[in-house]
Amino acid sequence: MKRQGNLIHEIVDWDNLHLAYHKARKGKSSRKDVLTFQMNLRTNLLELQSQILTGGIKIGTYKSFYIHDPKKRLICAATFSERVLHHALMNVCHDRFEKYQIYDSYACRKGKGTYAAIERATGFSKKNMFFAKLDVRKYFETLDHDCLKNQLGKLFKDKHLLHVLFKIIDSFQNEEGKGLPIGNLTSQYFANHFLGVADHFAKEELNMKFYIRYMDDMVLWGQNMDELKSQVRCFMQFIEENLKCELKTPVINRLDKGLPFLGYVIHPSRLYLGQRSRKRFRNKISDLNKKRQLGEMDEMEYHRKVLPLMAFVEKADSFSFRKNYI
Repeated sequence: MKRQGNLIHEIVDWDNLHLAYHKARKGKSSRKDVLTFQMNLRTNLLELQSQILTGGIKIGTYKSFYIHDPKKRLICAATFSERVLHHALMNVCHDRFEKYQIYDSYACRKGKGTYAAIERATGFSKKNMFFAKLDVRKYFETLDHDCLKNQLGKLFKDKHLLHVLFKIIDSFQNEEGKGLPIGNLTSQYFANHFLGVADHFAKEELNMKFYIRYMDDMVLWGQNMDELKSQVRCFMQFIEENLKCELKTPVINRLDKGLPFLGYVIHPSRLYLGQRSRKRFRNKISDLNKKRQLGEMDEMEYHRKVLPLMAFVEKADSFSFRKNYI
């Protein structure tokens, strides 16, 4: 794949920076840091433009907090100026990242997403007898910086751009040379691209016709258990040796036993809600109801947050669950 160059001038283009600002403020326009940035918008964008061109970008000022959704995660929120930078970079670099993705990669991509992945996985489950599900242990926390930088060096040849991207990567680490901050737009792109190498290995070297990845959740299907196990061993060895990832013990089973994937359990003929999804739904609805009753949330905000929860549950065969609970 030919490397892309001469992108830094597109990134610092005034129209691109202005677009990045509007993307970064979407849904956050009333926040204090956004309003402060907006008060001197032209000056702040000119300063960001200058920092990008000189390479003296201020990166790595994160506000950290934990969420439980459903498991405990450390979220690292960058300053608003940094978020504008991230959007400015990805506005221009998006197409290059996108071109490397295989068709059946579904995370953080326009026209893909959870529901598209579930539809595809359901179709594959109807055509096979067995599945193997793999995922990386603490993926974002352990992603190797050197491997990522090497991959980006094969994607872009613009040294100025690579300097900025590497600076973002080096701004955070859980342990020396490892980890990406959950919450950054750039982290989503980096993490999704990182396992793209494994996607191409699965499709081009292992000739896996039935394969899907959603970030670090990977599923392979087959008609023969022994053959599938052999492919899984090769696949795991490739990932562990080339990407320095630690994989969890794979789940390999018959499809009539149910494939757990993205909060659902897929059977060849039906789609069920996973136990964690049921618990998450109950907790979320209960929390929203309490906030509405206490006057902490108006009806419009309540419905805005309930609708996606209902949509997720209604995707599965969950009529009895919804009837009993709601």
